[in-house]
Amino acid sequence: MAPDSTLNSRRKVSRPKETLYVTASNAKKSLTVGGIQSIGVFLSRLFVKDGLQLSLLSRPRTPITEQLSGESNKDCADFSSKTKDFAVPRRNAMALILSSYIFSGVSFQSVAFAQQSVIGLREYIDSFDGYSFKYPSNWIQVRGAGADIFFRDPYVLDENISVEFSSPSSSNYKSVEDLGPPQEAGKKVLKQYLTEFMSTRLGVRRESKILSTSSRIADDGKLYYQVEVNIKSYANNNELAVMPKDRLVRLEWDRRYLSVLGVENNQLYELRLQTPENVFVEEESDLRRVMESFRVNKIAA
Repeated sequence: MAPDSTLNSRRKVSRPKETLYVTASNAKKSLTVGGIQSIGVFLSRLFVKDGLQLSLLSRPRTPITEQLSGESNKDCADFSSKTKDFAVPRRNAMALILSSYIFSGVSFQSVAFAQQSVIGLREYIDSFDGYSFKYPSNWIQVRGAGADIFFRDPYVLDENISVEFSSPSSSNYKSVEDLGPPQEAGKKVLKQYLTEFMSTRLGVRRESKILSTSSRIADDGKLYYQVEVNIKSYANNNELAVMPKDRLVRLEWDRRYLSVLGVENNQLYELRLQTPENVFVEEESDLRRVMESFRVNKIAA
């Protein structure tokens, strides 16, 4: 049997399950978990004396090369020569052990807070109904929402995107200009929103305004209108109270609605994007990319 293995067999002690054992690699000069047995002996000297568990702080100045009970002078001298480079204060040794344990299990490339994850856009193409757009790749599709297609943010439930279009049998649009100029189209869009959000609850009040209207010609050569509106909903906390002082008004929600209008196949298409105002401030750049991606396409006969 090799001298090192004989020494290791003599120094074998009982180890608690939660004890850390650190080894060193001479080739890499860095600490890793598991490896050369000689440093395992080094730790046994650091933590165990005559079979008794010792605290790192209970005997901070005990030499790590002190001869163990029943150990020959030759084996002790051989071990001392091997561990000379590791004769460090025990406080430093503990820091070395903990840092080795942490960095052996976590690579710098997998640290979650190293850089913010960037959520890209995924394209949705409906060749049957004749439209396409891009949406955040982490959004999920919701069926039965009343629109032709509906996606929403899985975490911000008030943030969603949908597409609606007029019936092909009852509409005969030639251009989005059939709605009038963008300002007139904006009024119609806002009126439609307010109609949909009508409430029969007592004490509910809505405030709305058109933020902007514009037109653009996309890379497909077609004209699109863009409309942005803000709607706030207020409600009383006690709508049945007799005294006005008992009916305190509170803000229920504050949302921005962005619509893109386009005409193709004699139909009016509308992309609707809904988001809370505070979220819009943070995600404006991405949401505008979504709006600009909307296209209406000719349906193959």
